[in-house]
Amino acid sequence: QVQLVESGGGLVQAGGSLRLSCAASGRTFSNYVMGWYRQAPGKEREFVARISGSGGSTRYADPAKGRFTISRDSAKNMAYLQMNSLKPEDTAIYYCNAGGASYYLTTPGAYWGQGTQVTVSS
Repeated sequence: QVQLVESGGGLVQAGGSLRLSCAASGRTFSNYVMGWYRQAPGKEREFVARISGSGGSTRYADPAKGRFTISRDSAKNMAYLQMNSLKPEDTAIYYCNAGGASYYLTTPGAYWGQGTQVTVSS
């Protein structure tokens, strides 16, 4: 069982940066693939990025490539999403996710945080 709590969302101007954090409970954090997903108003939740349990492998959705960086610190039971060069179309609720068979698969795992709002103004 894993519990996830996101933080770091907010309002930022286009071109700005935000760093989302995800605090995870549980002593087996390093066993879980971690990921970030987002849901914009009127749209389905979509994959953003995933990272392997070791942190050595990552996968990004095309809109995130070159602008976002996913990372984790297993000693602190934390996962992060550094978002740079933000665009208005990045506006969404961002969710932390844990679990799933592989970092390379975009299918999310079973555990979700409550989400954090990111709003990018033009």
